[in-house]
Amino acid sequence: MSESLRTPMSFARTSVRSRSVHIDSVTLALTLAILLFGLVMVTSASVAIAGRDTGNPFYFLEHQLVAAVIGAAGAVAVFCVRCEQLQRYSSWLLLAAIGMLLLVLVPGLGERVNGGRRWLHFAGLSFQVSELARVLVLIYIAGYAARRGEELRHSLTALLKPLGVLALLAALLLAEPDFGAAAVLFAAGFGMLFLAGARLRYVLGMTVLAAGVFGLLAVTSAYRLRRITGFMDPWASPYGSGFQLTQSLIAIGRGSWFGVGFGNSVQKLFYLPEAYTDFLFAVLAEELGLAGVLVTIGLFVALIWRAFHIARLAGRAQMTFHRLLACGFGLWIGMQAFINIGVNMGVLPTKGLPLPLMSYGRSSLIMTLIWVGLILRIYHEIMIETRGAAVPRGGGA
Repeated sequence: MSESLRTPMSFARTSVRSRSVHIDSVTLALTLAILLFGLVMVTSASVAIAGRDTGNPFYFLEHQLVAAVIGAAGAVAVFCVRCEQLQRYSSWLLLAAIGMLLLVLVPGLGERVNGGRRWLHFAGLSFQVSELARVLVLIYIAGYAARRGEELRHSLTALLKPLGVLALLAALLLAEPDFGAAAVLFAAGFGMLFLAGARLRYVLGMTVLAAGVFGLLAVTSAYRLRRITGFMDPWASPYGSGFQLTQSLIAIGRGSWFGVGFGNSVQKLFYLPEAYTDFLFAVLAEELGLAGVLVTIGLFVALIWRAFHIARLAGRAQMTFHRLLACGFGLWIGMQAFINIGVNMGVLPTKGLPLPLMSYGRSSLIMTLIWVGLILRIYHEIMIETRGAAVPRGGGA
């Protein structure tokens, strides 16, 4: 066949391929499994308190379902945005994140709930801006590392700029205050910079410094210090600073191997505070036992593994920005799930972080689903890029 005929036909095949949509069925299935499991557990954990406080035992389920629909719509919208655009405007997204975190501190704009000013109230709706801000910051970190990867490998100076950005955002989160969100952001950002090629000794040195600063902030705040001492020996004050943790440990202990049965938790009946939000995992452990706990952890491990698998595919295709974004998602969801489960089990001091995709929390659920939409977009672009060659093993649908 002549070159004049071969080229148009090749172009036609490329055009058809570029219009096809590639969905990672594994990521989608894992996300739906965790989400549906979470909706079931939110219903069980909240039915008593919702019935008492609102007269509608399914009040929190209904609100979580609305958040899930909004999050799914947001995921579809993000899926339609090319990652190239996110990288191009990553600096503007960072400025938007800083602006939102400043706005929430302005009296009259930021809504104060339980002693924290973390929500913006608009048109009858409240949104926790730190959830969105963390995603935007990690997009910026991925864009910066993709552009300056060579400098990161050889220079401490190149590492200082993104660390300064992380420090600024952490300071704004601590001003709300939101210690848990600041810690997760810092850890995920550090991890992305290390995976981008920053020298291990620089990252370790900065990690030790950051840990020291966070530790100092913890012990110099009376509120946080009470949480730490309550965590170290909750039974010393079972009706005071250790109340929440002791109730969580009682719930987990009652679960034994296979739990007391779905819906039969006693601790959710006004004993365990935040049973359907931060301490949902304890109710799950009580009702479904060790078997339910292992299934839950297994689902999260599988989702994290899938994110890093997609990152590896992006690395093979030399798509650095995509690789770092996928790593950022894996690090973020893994750290937040680890912290939430650790808090419930008394391994870590109490922090107000929900279990991703499971705990009641509309802002958290919406942003996590949008994150998933971004991961699906990354996979789609990888498949478009590599479709001319053999499809990578484990690529999915």
